[in-house]
Amino acid sequence: MEENKKNTALRWKVIAGILAVALVVVSCLYVVGLTNKANQNIAAPTATEALDEKSEDALSLWTESAPLKKELTNYMTTITDEKSADFIPVDRRIAVFDMDGTLCCETDPGYFDHKLLYHRVVEDPNYKDKASDEEKETAEIIKGYFDSGEYPKGLDVKHGTAVATAFKGMTLSEFDAYVKGYRDTPMESYTNMTNGEAFYKPMLQVIDYLQDNDFTVYIVSGTDRLITRGLCDGVIDIPLSQMIGSDESLVATNQGDKDGLDYTFSKDDQVITGGEFIIKNLKMNKVSAIEKEIGLQPVLCFGNSSGDGAMANFTITNNPYKSGAYLLCCDDLERENGNIEKADKMRASCEENGWTAVSMKDDWTTIYGENVTKK
Repeated sequence: MEENKKNTALRWKVIAGILAVALVVVSCLYVVGLTNKANQNIAAPTATEALDEKSEDALSLWTESAPLKKELTNYMTTITDEKSADFIPVDRRIAVFDMDGTLCCETDPGYFDHKLLYHRVVEDPNYKDKASDEEKETAEIIKGYFDSGEYPKGLDVKHGTAVATAFKGMTLSEFDAYVKGYRDTPMESYTNMTNGEAFYKPMLQVIDYLQDNDFTVYIVSGTDRLITRGLCDGVIDIPLSQMIGSDESLVATNQGDKDGLDYTFSKDDQVITGGEFIIKNLKMNKVSAIEKEIGLQPVLCFGNSSGDGAMANFTITNNPYKSGAYLLCCDDLERENGNIEKADKMRASCEENGWTAVSMKDDWTTIYGENVTKK
């Protein structure tokens, strides 16, 4: 009997010991859990904080004081929040960008498409002897524009007409190859950069940022549509169908002088440039092109000149969604071929029209990258 009592007492001691150890383990786990939860509460950002952090990284080439950076990150916080009154459905998140002077260099010493035509008519050994008198005359006017920096009145149409005739009869792949061949030539005023590399890195960041937030991005340029495609293809990740520009005629190889209503494309045909200038995509023509080809009012617009003013105003006028327009001011004389007079004029236009001015000098930490320098 005495032995049984001893055994029972021993068993209770063992059980008590096990319970004590278990209690210690549970207590430790509880403390660890509370610590982890506390750490999570400290470290885990809210949805808004996470978006802001992502935005800061996404626009890392913009200075902290840049108005666009502040406005765009705040804008994105509200329009992507389904609970916000400013929420914009994905299918209405449309952004339009001008190209020359907005996405890429505009003055070295002039527009890319003007340099391309000048090269074709004056420098290309395979064409210069075939150039028409009208094309040569236009090339001389372009040379005057390059030398003076002043854009002559009437050159828009003369240039568009000369582009159409100088490249007449090319297949679209041949024209594209010609554009891409010229874009690989060196920039005149910069080291370590070709024409095809002369894109503003901070603006490319903006496109990426918008696309990361489900925006559909369009380029709406005054440059010929086919030249726009050739210059931007492989640089900006959008379909060719989202690159809108000035237009020239396209015909079939065997069409001759027949109107399109009187000719049917055959199995022996290819599409070629027809030699007729149709329209310069500037000012109100940009608004018309947006309505025809996009069919929706953009909510964001990016440009740099008076030729983009109509597109900017169209974007922010009577828009059912929160909208904005951002216009670049070419005020950087150290890293870019800036023009203070033009920059001041654009800044005044921004104040007058309710657009946000973008300063290349003050808002960007780099323009073309640190390995590129202005001569």
